[in-house]
Amino acid sequence: MTPSLEQLKEEFKYEKTNNCVQCGYCLPVCPTYATMGKETHSPRGRINLVKMVGEGKITDLSVLEEPFDLCLGCRACETACPTGVEYGSILEATRAALVKRKKLSIPVRLLRKTMFRNVFPSKRIGNAFWLYKKSGLQKVAHRSGIMKKLPYHLGDFEAISPPAVSPAERYRTPTQVKGKGVTKYTVAFFTGCIMDAMFQRINQLSIRLLAEAGCDVVVVPKQTCCGALHAHSGELDEAKRLAKQNITAFEQAEADFIVNNAGGCGALMHEYGHLLADEKEWATRASAFSAKSMDISQVLAACGDVPNLQSREGERVTYQRSCHMTHVQKVTKEPVQLLLSVPGIEFVEMEEANMCCGSAGIYNIVHYDESMDILDKKMKDAKDTRASVIITTNPGCLLQMKLGIERENLSGSVRALHLIEYLSEVAGIS
Repeated sequence: MTPSLEQLKEEFKYEKTNNCVQCGYCLPVCPTYATMGKETHSPRGRINLVKMVGEGKITDLSVLEEPFDLCLGCRACETACPTGVEYGSILEATRAALVKRKKLSIPVRLLRKTMFRNVFPSKRIGNAFWLYKKSGLQKVAHRSGIMKKLPYHLGDFEAISPPAVSPAERYRTPTQVKGKGVTKYTVAFFTGCIMDAMFQRINQLSIRLLAEAGCDVVVVPKQTCCGALHAHSGELDEAKRLAKQNITAFEQAEADFIVNNAGGCGALMHEYGHLLADEKEWATRASAFSAKSMDISQVLAACGDVPNLQSREGERVTYQRSCHMTHVQKVTKEPVQLLLSVPGIEFVEMEEANMCCGSAGIYNIVHYDESMDILDKKMKDAKDTRASVIITTNPGCLLQMKLGIERENLSGSVRALHLIEYLSEVAGIS
């Protein structure tokens, strides 16, 4: 049944496009407009496409697929917009509407279902990652040359993947850790799916740092994936299901804050209230969850920074800002504050510090060439700082900057580290 114009307006969030006055303030901050130079690949252009759908001027919805598929969803345009256009909401709704109508082949449908329902929410990904690295499969794969033939340049990403943590070590992750000294806050720690699978060490260091700073830490059982990758891919129903599971799980913890260490995860959890706003029985609970959701840098800064930091005299450090921390959570000062608390470092801000690095969830995998164009521009700005350490606060950004370092042949002189890794290193926490 063909939807009416009113139905399309509601589904595509047409009313939210009316705040756009087509001024163009979004153009200079849009990574895809900067690298592709097309109006349809700018926020203003994409919004105009949705307006034309709502006004019946576009009836073939397939013309929206490439512009919206190639959007990174960095939401820098929202920060730049003088009229408060809710671009993220328009993007999310449009992608969901397009996915619903797209005729996918059976293999693609099965792959999407498997990835979004069974892989990303599963805690077993980390065990499979460890098995691949420790069983000899990784060595066989490298010797066979198959890594160079993998689709989506997966071999490039495999080469920069972090060391794996064994199932036994993962099982030993404490569920409760008492903070040192007088308790400043009780926090419930969000482990995430990618962070838990590939960056378990950063999770462990996060718990230790929080305890060192005076926080009692609880790792809540039955938590799951935040749902960000699902929401960004148009799988809104699955994102909502995961959000509800997390809300229910964390409601059991009597915590001051729900703490995460991944900018992308934190952004969606910050917006659970928006995600579930239309569901009466969940809206209030979701908003309460979002109000408690904090990036770890906010909590550490509120505790009075990290104790026992040793001098790193003369070390030059720069900071790759997570788009979703900057433009969605609006967390900008705390990571820098923590870095500046390290004695002796020279902190140098990049030019266009708020510009996306091109990671954007799985964007750098499914749109590798476009992502690398954006990364190359970011790496020029990073190199201009002459920093020996690039700090990030998001797993995707971390892998992207590691890849950028390899592409620029800087692996002998430049490191990319998560903020938590760097602070733990400086504080002597291993």
